[in-house]
This record gives sequence, C-alpha cells and structure tokens, in this order.
Amino acid sequence: MGLVIALTVILLWAFHLLYLLILVDLSSASPIILVHMAIQTYLYTGLFITAHDAMHGLVSPDKAINKKIGRLATRLFAALSFSRLLEKHQLHHQFPGEAADPDYSVHSQNFWLWWFSFMKNYISWWQIIIMALLFNILHIWVDQWNLILFWILPSILATFQLFYFGTYRPHRLPHTETMLPHNSRSQKGPNWWAMLSCYFFGYHYEHHEWPHIPWWKLYQTKKQAQ
Repeated sequence: MGLVIALTVILLWAFHLLYLLILVDLSSASPIILVHMAIQTYLYTGLFITAHDAMHGLVSPDKAINKKIGRLATRLFAALSFSRLLEKHQLHHQFPGEAADPDYSVHSQNFWLWWFSFMKNYISWWQIIIMALLFNILHIWVDQWNLILFWILPSILATFQLFYFGTYRPHRLPHTETMLPHNSRSQKGPNWWAMLSCYFFGYHYEHHEWPHIPWWKLYQTKKQAQ
C-alpha cells in the first residue's frame, strides 16, 4: 500500500504539472490559475512527504525500491539530494529541538530567519545549477511564465507549507513537559484539516513517537498519543 500511495502522489504531481505547462494558456487571467497553483503546491508537498516516508523505509519493504522512490521524489521536487536529506533527518530525530538538530534554529525563533536557516541546510549550488539548466531547456518548448507559476513557484511555496507545519509549529519555543522527550507538539483540530494542511505531518509528536508509521496512518495514532 505504501508503494501504491507513493506512486499515486508522484503521478498526480507529474500529470497535473504536464497539463499546466502544456495546455494552460496564461493570456486569460482566470482565477482558476490560482487554484491550479494551490493544487500543484500541495502535490509538491506530497512529493516531499513521500521522500520523507522513504527516509524511514516506509514506502516499500524492499530497501532498493524504497531508496529509488525516495531519490525520485527528491529529484522531482527541486533536484534535492536524498542522501543529504536522509543524513540530516536522522540527526533531527536523534536531537529534536536541540542545537544538534539541523532543522532547529537556536539563534532565532523568528519565522523568516528560521526558514532561511532551514533552507540553507538543504540547498546547494549544484542544485541551483541543475534547476537553471532545466529551466532553460524546458523554455525551448514551454512559456517561461508557465514554468515560473506552475513549476518553480509551487515548489517554493511547498517549502513554507512543510516548514510551518512540520518544523516551526511543532518545535518552536516554549518547550514544555508535555512535549518531552521529542520537544515536539501536535497539531490540534480535525483529521481532515491535518490532511489538508500537510498530509498529517502536523501530528508531529506522533511521528517522533512512532516513526515507523507512514504518513497516511498517522491520524490513527492521535488518540493513542493523547
């Protein structure tokens, strides 16, 4: 089931992006364009969540397939390195909300400064060069504004979605006793909102407590955690 769900997310992302790049005409400023951008942002977030499950070995019991899906998802997101993400994510689980946590900011709890620090850990010059080359190649066949609005901007917006619901809200100060031992809090509200906001990733205490649970089952652990 994990592999089926992972492939479904990847295919939805790919088909919707192809539709937006090839068939959507931006000459008519329709509000539906914003809807498509929001959907593509959500699917980009799904790509990263899929890669995240692969980091925990939850996409497939076959280690080789699991790693390939993880690498595919991170490459499609924005030419990210799966190996680099895996190394830092293991540290995040080992030292959540502490100085050794690469996702945590000990210098500032300001949202923008923390986001910048968060992104700096994962973006490389090699990645920027690859994305620039791809943009110029794709621009031969695709209008540049379609590329900007539907390929580049949604990936950037997805980083805010992932950071806000998966790092900033769960791990920001103050750290209380109820957040121990993971220095993490869990998102409140109904399950439909948790799914819509970030694929249940807001149930972050639950994820740290049961890292062997895939994202699509995290909602089942909410009552158990309470």
